[in-house]
Amino acid sequence: MAVDKHATFTLPPGATGFFRPGDGPPPETDWRTFRAALYAAARAAGGRVGETEEQSYPRTFHTAVIEGADERVVLCHVHHPWIAFATERRDWYTEEFLDPPPWARTFTGLGFVVLDRARLTLPLRAVDTAVLTPRDWRLIRSYGITTLGGVLFNAWD
Repeated sequence: MAVDKHATFTLPPGATGFFRPGDGPPPETDWRTFRAALYAAARAAGGRVGETEEQSYPRTFHTAVIEGADERVVLCHVHHPWIAFATERRDWYTEEFLDPPPWARTFTGLGFVVLDRARLTLPLRAVDTAVLTPRDWRLIRSYGITTLGGVLFNAWD
């Protein structure tokens, strides 16, 4: 896919969960840092942290639930400090994202980047995909992924 010079999001290496050997070791979003942010967000929401699940292969994200009046599933990319929200736990997402609740600012204050539904549902043609490899594109096509969120929060191998 050609790079759109007007793209609103640039994928960094590893956004799909795969790295080329020359990229060096992948960055990692620390599980403990994410959990600490979850507890701070739960306090801000007037809720509590429910079930949490650390990322395991082939998923590219950690998952947690903040329970309460504004219950949300919280997704945290394992290689980049991106946070997204959904209504249900799944192994992968395409367009099932929610806009961040007001208490999501807690994550931003702790170094995470909170992605909203509009950004996560961007069609791939509006994303700078120059770093994607032929392997990435094969997986994207075979899974029928058409959105940024589908590329970021996946479970392909």
